Amino acid sequence: MMVEELRVFVNERAVRVARGATVQDAVAALDGDLAALLASDAAYVTDGVGRPVDAGGPVGEGGGIFRVVVTARRGPPRLSKEALRRWPKAELHVHLDGCLRPETMLELARAQGVRLPADTPEGLTQALSVKGSRSLEEYLSKYEITLSVMQTAEALERIAYEFVRDVAAEHVRYVEVRYSPALHRPALTLTEAIEAPLAGIKRAEAETGTKVGLIICGIRTLPPAVSLELAQAAADYRSAGVVAFDLAGAERGHPAAEHRAAFAHAARHGLACTCHAGEGDGPDSIHEALHACGARRIGHGTRLGEDPALLTYVVEHRIPLEMCLSSNVHTRTVAALADHPFKRYLDQGVVVTLNTDGRLMDGISLTDEYYLAHAVLGLSRQDLARVVLASCESAFLPEYEKVALISRVQSELEAL
Repeated sequence: MMVEELRVFVNERAVRVARGATVQDAVAALDGDLAALLASDAAYVTDGVGRPVDAGGPVGEGGGIFRVVVTARRGPPRLSKEALRRWPKAELHVHLDGCLRPETMLELARAQGVRLPADTPEGLTQALSVKGSRSLEEYLSKYEITLSVMQTAEALERIAYEFVRDVAAEHVRYVEVRYSPALHRPALTLTEAIEAPLAGIKRAEAETGTKVGLIICGIRTLPPAVSLELAQAAADYRSAGVVAFDLAGAERGHPAAEHRAAFAHAARHGLACTCHAGEGDGPDSIHEALHACGARRIGHGTRLGEDPALLTYVVEHRIPLEMCLSSNVHTRTVAALADHPFKRYLDQGVVVTLNTDGRLMDGISLTDEYYLAHAVLGLSRQDLARVVLASCESAFLPEYEKVALISRVQSELEAL
């Protein structure tokens, strides 16, 4: 029986390895001495665009590009991606309409008569990739494609169910997933657009043990009256799984203060509030989210450091930031991953959490984000554990449930 071989590139030279081989195997096929440096922590591996990869991970498909970097200043990451996948985790900022399975999208499109930009899972994944985006607005345009197959109750329930199954598979113990029911009208009523994903979530919770909170988003570019209507609907489902109200969408030129009535209604009815800010606009947007809208957490908050006084306020009041490393690179909020302020904020005492934003669009998992924080930004094992627990502590949960979550995750981390 012939063993299938894959052709990959290591330091710009082609090598052939068996399917299932690791990156380390590919390096060894090129140069045994280089592989020895890799094994002794005197070198590390990146992909074709400079992102560190796990040398113990599979090469994937043919055509992969790997570069071995030899340096006396640092070694490769001490934690492998597989080790981090096994860590218990929590996620607070992820959009349901950015997390569909490509195969599911194709099935839904065929059933609904929707035309997609590709007809294979691989082609669709490529078409939905946001890696070439030049702005937040261009990044957001990809969501029109996923939303096109999310206009039935059956589709919403299935997508929510599969999302929870997918995050549970990488040991996410608690997740808050957000979306805007207004984007599913007129095909669905607000009631239908809320109850369908809740049904999928409840089914998956029972099967996986992963706990889920649903966040309903107003949209900055829609009229404030729509945001108020959404906040009212969110409050009606507060005891059924909806945990918070958010404001999302294109940030620059669309001030959050215009939607303050929606935030006020949510708060009056016992709902927590978060708000996208400091991603597509500067620190003034964060200030507005906090002081005009009463947000208790900030979605992204990447540009917080541009206002030292505001940063001090956020630290003193322990306002969590829902940070998304890869997404911020794709929206050009930061020029490169190495420039991301996450580690700086952590060191300055900001409560920072790690999140994916859009798993399909950004081509990542939560494990990937933890690995990038470790490999590129230099977070230690202790730093990462601190971020995991900060995510649990920042959850929009009743206090007794939060204590139980923290206790469970802390015990699992200690066991590792």
